[in-house]
Amino acid sequence: MAPKKPAPAGTPALVALAAAGVAHTAHPYEHDPASDVGYGLEAAQALGVPPEQVFKTLMTSVDGVLTVAVVPVTGKLDLKALAHAAGGKKAVMAERAAAERATGYVVGGISPLGQKSSHPTVLDETVWLFDTVLVSGGRRGLDVELAPADLVRLTDATVADIARA
Repeated sequence: MAPKKPAPAGTPALVALAAAGVAHTAHPYEHDPASDVGYGLEAAQALGVPPEQVFKTLMTSVDGVLTVAVVPVTGKLDLKALAHAAGGKKAVMAERAAAERATGYVVGGISPLGQKSSHPTVLDETVWLFDTVLVSGGRRGLDVELAPADLVRLTDATVADIARA
């Protein structure tokens, strides 16, 4: 019997990136549970990167289908624009428990990568403004930096104007 190979280390997001052979950089930082600026803005501040380059992952429901929305941490998700981009009529934010169950991540650490099952994904078009972007690496206190084209390809995302200032 051959020896069992060790499981890849890291979060499912990091494992998915490594398995796909995608160039990326993990950026761990000290998450402050008392911070009130929001997970994404906290990451931008802690890592010293422009907040427009850091994207948050939001779980929504478009016509009853769980859908991932990825927008800059400096903006808000436009639910009507998301519904339109996803080919639906109405979008609402998913319940916290449903989002955590469907992704395998906890809120504040939901990554668009390495989720338990794949979901339709829509990225805000500002993703193309940068050579690299940062998204959650799959836990609070960890972001991962990668090229926008790789993020789009790995999530099979639609890119559309879904964020508002």
